Amino acid sequence: MSSISDTFMELDRRGERALIAYLMAGDPDPALTPRIAQAVARHADILELGIPFSDPIADGTTIQAAGTRALRAGMRPSHIFGIIAAIRAETAIPIVVMSYYNPLLRFGVDRFLEKLAEVGGDGIIVPDLPVEEAADLLSAAKKHKVDPILLIAPTTRDDRIEQICAASSGFVYLVSLLGVTGARVAVSDEVKPLVQRVAQRRRDIPIAVGFGISKPEHVREIVASGAKGVIVGSAIVDLIAKHKDEPERMIVALEEFCAALKEATRAR
Repeated sequence: MSSISDTFMELDRRGERALIAYLMAGDPDPALTPRIAQAVARHADILELGIPFSDPIADGTTIQAAGTRALRAGMRPSHIFGIIAAIRAETAIPIVVMSYYNPLLRFGVDRFLEKLAEVGGDGIIVPDLPVEEAADLLSAAKKHKVDPILLIAPTTRDDRIEQICAASSGFVYLVSLLGVTGARVAVSDEVKPLVQRVAQRRRDIPIAVGFGISKPEHVREIVASGAKGVIVGSAIVDLIAKHKDEPERMIVALEEFCAALKEATRAR
């Protein structure tokens, strides 16, 4: 069992669902990311750290802007390992890295996952890598005991759902809507049918839902749909951007917001 799987099992035992919190590594400054992560980790169950990339095709304006700030602050893919090591020194929370495939390919897929495992990383998400082209990533992930977490969209065919779930471990990432990341006013009508479609086919891997989730009421709705985890990104990144020049206020705001999100995962 992986650290991610253990987390889902323990939460299930307690009657909770997982809060998975996304941060853009290096935003607003690489030196501040471990402190931000530690504050969020006091309430979240799993951390997702994004590596900034110049062509983030799955991301909306909020995360694009965060990536731009991180790159301007000097963040590079190789810096993620030091950031994870600093976070890991303070908390045992599972850590998942989200990266587009190009930075991994340039670094070396096997070498990247080896170093990720060495510093205490637990999972990898590559949003622009389809399962049919993921053999190298899946092989390296298995070799280094890192959970590969693949994405399922509302348009994904049933046969591909089976294939994606079989290739994933830790959890499978359900994209709640068509389009890019970004906070939304309401949860997409696609969520409940998609959760049910996946759950009917594979009950051996937790389902986590992301994209557009920005409020505790959204979290409660996702939990009610049957998902085992809820991924919140843009709303957290918005708070960081709002207080990027006031780190102390940022930390307080993040803790208050993440505490409210986590409380919503306990709803039944």
